[in-house]
Amino acid sequence: MADPFTLSLPLLLVIAGTALCIAEAFAPGAHFVVIGVALLVAGLAGVLFPAVVTPLVLAVLVFAVGAVALWGYRNLELYEGTGRGKTEGSTSLRGERGVVTERVTDSAGQIRLQDGGGFDPTYAARTIAGANAIAEGTEVVVVDPGGGNVLTVAEVDGQDDIDRELAKERERRERERDIESEQELERE
Repeated sequence: MADPFTLSLPLLLVIAGTALCIAEAFAPGAHFVVIGVALLVAGLAGVLFPAVVTPLVLAVLVFAVGAVALWGYRNLELYEGTGRGKTEGSTSLRGERGVVTERVTDSAGQIRLQDGGGFDPTYAARTIAGANAIAEGTEVVVVDPGGGNVLTVAEVDGQDDIDRELAKERERRERERDIESEQELERE
């Protein structure tokens, strides 16, 4: 067996990086992959370019490659992914928007959620509008996720929650003005 004190630093980095990458295969979960890749790449650079790569350059390479590997692991979904397509239960679907793929009535229909629908964003849907059906291709919002695989939806009217609240407030003020003007007419 080779004495580790007689091996060059780049070769030790290659051996350590390889060992960590193999350990990652036995214990997945990104415990060893980032540092393993960083050590392996820095060690290979040292083995391939021994005249240029000093211990200080190796340290910088380990840090830089480690930072890039960590960024790639977290943002590019190269290893486990970020879980953006997962749902945390049916309640997380409330407020999600989708498109009707099969005419939705109070007893049948199907929608495809745009975001946050999980692995398969297609759901059975029912309308809250009663007898009024929602046509295919119409944008809808999930009103009640229900707890099963059937969502209760409503047609999107092009307004968001803020616009609806502002419209309600305008209507309330108009009613108050009408009441005040009627009271003034009665006084006269």
